[in-house]
Amino acid sequence: MRLRFSSVLVAGISSAFGVGLLQVTGLLTAQIGADDVTGSSSTVGLMLAILAWVFILIAVYVGAVVTSNTFSTIVAGRAREIALLRLLGSTARHQRLAISREGLVAGIAGAVAGALVGSLLAFGLERVSVAVGWFQEVGYSYLQPSLLFPLIAIVLTTWLASWVGSRRVLSVTPLQAIGGAQELSREEAVQRRGRNVLSLVLVILGAALLVLGMLLGLLSPVAVLIGVVGGILSFTGLVLGADVVMPPALRLVGRWFGRSAPARLAAENALRHPQRSSRATIGLVIGVTLITMFGVATASFADIIREQQRLQPEVYQGTEQMLTVVTGVFSVLIGFSALIAAVGLVNNLSLSVLQRTRELGLLRALGFSVRQVRRMILTESAQLTVTAIVLGLVLGTIYGWAGAQSLFGAITKGFVLPGVPWLIVGVIVVAGAALTAIASFTPTRRATRVTPIVALAVE
Repeated sequence: MRLRFSSVLVAGISSAFGVGLLQVTGLLTAQIGADDVTGSSSTVGLMLAILAWVFILIAVYVGAVVTSNTFSTIVAGRAREIALLRLLGSTARHQRLAISREGLVAGIAGAVAGALVGSLLAFGLERVSVAVGWFQEVGYSYLQPSLLFPLIAIVLTTWLASWVGSRRVLSVTPLQAIGGAQELSREEAVQRRGRNVLSLVLVILGAALLVLGMLLGLLSPVAVLIGVVGGILSFTGLVLGADVVMPPALRLVGRWFGRSAPARLAAENALRHPQRSSRATIGLVIGVTLITMFGVATASFADIIREQQRLQPEVYQGTEQMLTVVTGVFSVLIGFSALIAAVGLVNNLSLSVLQRTRELGLLRALGFSVRQVRRMILTESAQLTVTAIVLGLVLGTIYGWAGAQSLFGAITKGFVLPGVPWLIVGVIVVAGAALTAIASFTPTRRATRVTPIVALAVE
């Protein structure tokens, strides 16, 4: 049930984000067309439409990554159960099909529920904006054919993500029902040369497309679509190579927390269990990257419009209020999109702790106190937070600047200086620490309440 609920939640948030974004963009476009000043320009409407589809693609992609990550985490925890079913005669194909069916049902339920929520949010935003005088009545229809795209995309990506996330079922053997079902070690992760080479190729190819999109952005804002493809490819490469890249980074950060037994054990756990640590980290990396990217792009957009107002006041007269509305709307969407990754972080961190009951029980049996075990888990969470925030801030700034350059380069006829949203950066640091603490505290308390004898008996 937890598997289905987590997937429905991620699919629902992704669908609500995509549908709500299309509805809000349609409202803004209708408002711009009805305005006497901005209605004569088709550039703003075109950029809004491009931004909407860019953000929808990002939301679908992030939802797929988070869903796949969630399925991988839960399948890893159920490896012994799956192995027992295999021992009793069930096939790996049957087990994988059962998981993918759950993904399909979750995708359909989440997509429909999210579409309703997204449309209701857009409607509420319109009513409030009309009441306070930001919008005028334009008779916008909320039944748009384009809404089918995010619905279908969410269903398909959730289904495919469940299939990809459950691929570990194929490597679970019946013998693991008798012994221990272990994840890959650091050495085994490094030796997966095919996956690691593909990861490097995707990063290089994605970076090349990002640069190409930035250069072509000097001619047309449509070039941002090339940048989106480059961003998706490069980030996919990072996700594929996370098992190799993230554990050493986590271990390095972990050394900052001292040389006590819990701190050293927390730092070594990152290398001892690379898949577990990378799965937990990548969720927060996605969230910080998303927020930073949207923040940098929005700040750059605001800086460009204000500069153009100064240089061409007669052309950009009356756009200040529309700029305020657009900035406010996309600021809300920034926080909304981050929920997708936040759900992934809470799911993976909570599940990884709960699945370690036997490991924590062994530590208790070896002499670790409840306080030491809790400190070890919180130290792991802290090193995860610091590493993910630093990496997410760097990636988000790069992606945000590349997107702003690709989309707005044609306006400035030159290179766009990235805007730095310092307030958002501060909020990221505080929220990331709080979210990680919340996600780890409850399952850690539950796990440490189990006595060592009972914990060692848990399978």
